[in-house]
Amino acid sequence: MRPIALLRTLLLALCAAVLLDAAGCVHLSTLDSNGLWKVVGGQCVPNQRDQGTPAPCTTVDFQKRYAVLKDIAGRAQYLLIPTDRVSGIESPDILYGGAPEYWVGAWDAGHYVDAKLGTRLAANQLGLEINSSTQRSQNQLHIHVDCMRTDITEALAPHRADAPGQWSPATLDGKRYRVMRVTSLSDKDNPFRVVYRSLASQQTMDTQTILVTGAGPDAQRDGWLIVNSARDTEGGTGTAEGLLDHTCGLARAQ
Repeated sequence: MRPIALLRTLLLALCAAVLLDAAGCVHLSTLDSNGLWKVVGGQCVPNQRDQGTPAPCTTVDFQKRYAVLKDIAGRAQYLLIPTDRVSGIESPDILYGGAPEYWVGAWDAGHYVDAKLGTRLAANQLGLEINSSTQRSQNQLHIHVDCMRTDITEALAPHRADAPGQWSPATLDGKRYRVMRVTSLSDKDNPFRVVYRSLASQQTMDTQTILVTGAGPDAQRDGWLIVNSARDTEGGTGTAEGLLDHTCGLARAQ
């Protein structure tokens, strides 16, 4: 998560957790890399367990082992955050058989984006994204759930017809990525597992960034696109968050 967006997220959570005076929420003088975990593990989980309300989160699902939190940054951006302590994309806990299907949960959380916008996004207008360990400031795994940039959706459109399970190169926003179409987001098609299986011997998961969006307007029919790049790849940045549109301008055009 980018520092400004993260600061806003933590301010939102802090505002929900403390009594405010007339001046409003206090300012954070330092950035806590464990801030998201303190919100989810320290507030949302016990509040849901003891009081039946997930505040300040939108939801807490103990069976699926994740929470969803509205990010104050962005018109309709949400974050999916594990209710277990999981550091990030580099954690081996996200790869083993039986691990929570966080990408499925993040995709399902798109209905919160729809509700916030008052419209239903097409599958290729919704994006999920996770940053590499070098491009985040939080030590708790979190997947961004938000609108796609319209120009990126258009640039990815030709991949709608790609054969599933094959990587293709793509240049998006002037940066190098690779794209694969899959027909689900779970089991062998879980984006974490897909990327991990394809890493070269010298590559590691901590440098990877992953974005997921619909291959076409209807994901059940068209499938999904996994967009991947790495900070250790020439032209890669270790982040794909810039491919999202936190203003959701496409919804205003509808």
